Amino acid sequence: MVSLSIVKKSGENLLNATDNIFRIIDERQASGQLPKDLNVTVTDDMSVFIRDQISNLENSILMGMILVMLILYLFMGIRNALFSGMAIPMSMFISFLILGEMGYTINTMVLFSLLLALGMLVDNAIVVVENSYRLYEEGYSRLDAVKKGVSEIAIPIITSTATTLAAFFPLLFWPGIIGEFMKFLPITLIVVLASSLFVALVLNPVFAALYMKVEDPFKKVNHKRLFLVTGLLALVGVVFFLTGNILGGNIFVLPLLMSALNVFVLKPGAQKFQSQLLPWMERKYEATLRMALGRRTSTGLFFGMFVLLIFSIVFFGATTPNVVFFPESDPKTVYITMELPLGTDIDKTDEVAKRAEAVVDEVIDPYRHIVKSVGVNVGNGKGDFFEPGRAPNKALFTITFVEFVDRDGISTSKIMGELSEAFKNFTGAKFFVEKEEEGPPVGRPINIEVSGDDFAQLVQLTNDIQQTINEQQIPGIENLELDINMSKPEMRVNIDREMVRRLGLSTEMVAGGLRTALYGARVDKFKDGEDEYDIVLRLNDDYRNNVSSLMNMKLKVEKEGVGHHIPISSVAKFTYDTTYENIKRKSNTRMITLYSNVVEGYNANAINERIRTVMSNYEMPAGYKWEMTGEQESQDETSDFLIKALLIAIALIAMILVTQFNSGAKPVIILATVVLSTIGVFLGMGIFGLDFVILMTGVGIVSLAGIVVNNGIVLIDYIDIKREQQRDTLGLPPKGRLSREDEANAVVAAGKTRLRPVMLTAITTILGLIPLAVGLNFDFFGLFTKLDPNIYFGGDNAAFWGPMATTVIFGLTTSTFLTLIMGPVMYNLAVRVRNRMVKEKPSTGEVAAKSS
Repeated sequence: MVSLSIVKKSGENLLNATDNIFRIIDERQASGQLPKDLNVTVTDDMSVFIRDQISNLENSILMGMILVMLILYLFMGIRNALFSGMAIPMSMFISFLILGEMGYTINTMVLFSLLLALGMLVDNAIVVVENSYRLYEEGYSRLDAVKKGVSEIAIPIITSTATTLAAFFPLLFWPGIIGEFMKFLPITLIVVLASSLFVALVLNPVFAALYMKVEDPFKKVNHKRLFLVTGLLALVGVVFFLTGNILGGNIFVLPLLMSALNVFVLKPGAQKFQSQLLPWMERKYEATLRMALGRRTSTGLFFGMFVLLIFSIVFFGATTPNVVFFPESDPKTVYITMELPLGTDIDKTDEVAKRAEAVVDEVIDPYRHIVKSVGVNVGNGKGDFFEPGRAPNKALFTITFVEFVDRDGISTSKIMGELSEAFKNFTGAKFFVEKEEEGPPVGRPINIEVSGDDFAQLVQLTNDIQQTINEQQIPGIENLELDINMSKPEMRVNIDREMVRRLGLSTEMVAGGLRTALYGARVDKFKDGEDEYDIVLRLNDDYRNNVSSLMNMKLKVEKEGVGHHIPISSVAKFTYDTTYENIKRKSNTRMITLYSNVVEGYNANAINERIRTVMSNYEMPAGYKWEMTGEQESQDETSDFLIKALLIAIALIAMILVTQFNSGAKPVIILATVVLSTIGVFLGMGIFGLDFVILMTGVGIVSLAGIVVNNGIVLIDYIDIKREQQRDTLGLPPKGRLSREDEANAVVAAGKTRLRPVMLTAITTILGLIPLAVGLNFDFFGLFTKLDPNIYFGGDNAAFWGPMATTVIFGLTTSTFLTLIMGPVMYNLAVRVRNRMVKEKPSTGEVAAKSS
């Protein structure tokens, strides 16, 4: 067997490269350039999984759009739903233009960012259309309703969008390789949300002013013409079906199915929802809010929320969740590196590899139907598979599994654990079982760097640390190894300087002759077009690998015009010895690294915490130190950055809110809902037993800070408007005090008016993320082309992006209640506190009356 490894160039498209490779293979086989009995097997093809990820994300976006449109239809009717829903394709189209001009291409990070923004894209449009439609219902003309509706909420939605962008803005400065990986998220979200603001304030009002009308959900409509046209189209579709064109048939039949679904299911459902359920919800909300605004009730709710926040954190901690850096998913490919002592002949390595291959076959035999391929490469390990030079003491086993949907629910993590267990008692070699890296490379999960000046003492110290940790028998550590080999075999050539001088040679000639014989010397260049290749001259392999031939190699020296050929063995002797493989330095200090993989199913953070406990009691000599690096170092850096990003985001949001409201209390109220929204995050993760994924959960919480404030801004701003209207009605001055009852009425009226848009924006954002959070996969292209939607739950996308999606869903669910109930309650409490602490100033009219 001949193995050919192909690596994509940096910046090139992997999918295009893979397509071209397969095309070349097919062309060569078809033309007979490849022998007919030659079996070409493709292993470890990453394009399959990348295509699957992209396809799932695209289908999740489509599923999210459908769910969002259905909710808009239920709340707003078909016409207004279309006005709001058009923000999705228009915002995405504008975003693609901007991202293209910025030089960014579509990748999985961009697609997920679009999915995260999907529900938020319609938020601004919902508020604009809903407010304009409400005024139109109240009797304003279409144009006046749009003008007044947009003017009322233009500043609030600009502010709310600015606060959302402020939450993602600090993520632009994410340092390191993790930042390079995650930078597409804030860039895409900032571009998309800014585009949605433009659509909501500029394009949506134009369409609303032209086509908005009050819909009567109970108006009888004659659907005969509709079904006649769609029925004729369906007949054309049947013809396509009969000719075998499923895609064409589905396209022509779809209008009839959609019309029937709308007439008999969606429209009656929307009518019942808008006429019965929605008014009932508004009445219940009004009653609940009035009760919550009670003097004792509001105070109890206020303090109760903070008690609940503390309880949620304690509850989540009590569930002892796994804390992981990256989301963990079932491996698509398992790599097993077999390592023999340095200097082992490749034939011996091949012999041991055959024994190891038998162990692999025995383990995977029950799962053979989900194994795509098993490859063995003797002479290379995973770390240097694509590096120049050979490693004759290593062998690499590559086990590739079929796609997630075809695994029949079997966990490949379980298989990986069985492989690790099977090689524990294997004698004669060390084995390292790994899976493909998720995201950017961050180093090994267990990585301890020990540094000091004296190398001999450093080696002794590191060996002692290794023994100390091994004595603890910490479960989950695969093989704790040093990153140097202290028994690398070497042949030491000792030159007799006196003899060299006598014979007219030099040590440089002897050393140079041996080096040229072994490694070669460049004698010329060969040019092929624009490519140049070095021509290297060296001894044939038969002589290079023969010590006697090397030592008897003759060096030419001239004396008095006569050439003499002197064998190296006459001026040098050799001995066999061992030495260090390499010596590494960090900041000019010698360093040795202790490292290990983690056995599948164990938590790296828990293991590292136990190692820290052991090392805290270990006495280090003066001048020597140890530190955790690798994945732990990247994890700590990411945690620190996300905390800073969250604080900066909150500070930026606070500055924007203070600028808009010209108040200190109102920004505090809105930011309090952000902090309290984490109640849902901690309770949800604790109840469902989810892992705390530092990267994805952390980014989700930062994202939540920007999303949650939107509804709070719109609601608080409208409470101000209703209070001002109440003052005008009562003839009070602009800052005149309202009675307790009038204050409550203004707050309730504002909350009731904003109930629909607040619920809509929250539900649309949640529904946009639900397909990814639950791992729902629905193949729309397969449905239209093969009538096979290929529905299944789970997969790599759900495992990787699910933690961020669930964080936003849990937090947003809680924040909706906080915005609708606790926002007005805290506003009312702030007014009561201010009225108690600040005496009311008499109006100008009252002062004039008293003076007269």
